[in-house]
Amino acid sequence: MEIHADAIQKGDSVLVHDDVLATGGTAEATCELIERLGGTIVQCNFLIELDFLKGRDKLKSYDVQSIVHY
Repeated sequence: MEIHADAIQKGDSVLVHDDVLATGGTAEATCELIERLGGTIVQCNFLIELDFLKGRDKLKSYDVQSIVHY
């Protein structure tokens, strides 16, 4: 995971959007990088969530929404 140091300014509200929530590792790393730069996670959005992998557990401190659950 990489992000440009100037991509997010302190105090920016950020929506994290990805296609699939599986184990949650990528989304967790994304949120960590955003917060290190001073951003605030407004919500984590996913098109598909693979419930049986319990990725949502790694994102407990965020509002997580998914459209389709498997």
